[in-house]
Amino acid sequence: MKIDRRGLLLAGLLAPAAAFAEQFAGKYQPQAQPIGEGIWMVRGADEAIGFANGGAIANSAIIATDAGAVLFDPGVSREHGLALGALAQRLTGKPVGRVYISHLHPDHAMGAAAFDPAIIHALPATRAELERDGEGFSDAMYRLLADWMKGTAVVLPQGDLAGGSTQFGGRPFRLLALKGHSGGDLAMIDERTATLVTGDLVFHDRAPSTPHASLPDWRASLGVLAGLPHKVLVPGHGPLDRDGSAIAQTRDWLDWVEQSLHKAVVDGLDMSEAGDLPIPARFAALKAARYELQRSVSHFYPRLEAELLPKL
Repeated sequence: MKIDRRGLLLAGLLAPAAAFAEQFAGKYQPQAQPIGEGIWMVRGADEAIGFANGGAIANSAIIATDAGAVLFDPGVSREHGLALGALAQRLTGKPVGRVYISHLHPDHAMGAAAFDPAIIHALPATRAELERDGEGFSDAMYRLLADWMKGTAVVLPQGDLAGGSTQFGGRPFRLLALKGHSGGDLAMIDERTATLVTGDLVFHDRAPSTPHASLPDWRASLGVLAGLPHKVLVPGHGPLDRDGSAIAQTRDWLDWVEQSLHKAVVDGLDMSEAGDLPIPARFAALKAARYELQRSVSHFYPRLEAELLPKL
């Protein structure tokens, strides 16, 4: 049998996944942190998506209502969503009655596979982006996470949300239809506790990710969030924000990345050199800072070079 170079490469890629599958005994064990009356935060790992963490890196929120629990962001896989649903039932005494998806990224959205599509809601832009990119995300997650993803299919949310006041099970919420981290970013205020849940519009002590970012739109959304009275903030990644610092921290990082990469292009640095730029001391506490800087270089550098370098 003749094995070509492509076959050898594929064998090398698939062998680790096969080894993981043989020894796989992983189980999601999400933990809840009470943050107000009938509301809990579930922390994700402050890491990149990887097999060791099962992709459970995004924060979620669980809220008790008379009609069932509200789950804001259902996790990365069907098994993750099921674990979050079971946790919600233990905390509230009721099954999940409504799921909100903040945006398209798989660590926040693909756990929807655990729930009836009729109870899953998102902004119209988020549904459209999942229609466009969902299958590609699914392929990538299966390659990265192997058996963690078993049974996970792309489930599209009802793209029926708009900004404004709403209620579920007698509990009032204010929905915010924003964008910037992606083309559609849902945030929410639980009116009973003045808790602001932001999805990935806000990161806290963890460097922001930018694969679908529009920085002008993101800054505008941060301005909206900063103007909303709230007691605590549940970010998309990182610890609960009790002192109001996370919005400014997110803006500061985005501003620094944009300015630094602009200067790097003008100074003639290549992408590898830009990814090795020194990170300011004020960002020392941010998890995954080098990782996200290097990702942002790949997201922004080609466009910046096209805009800033002379045409030959």
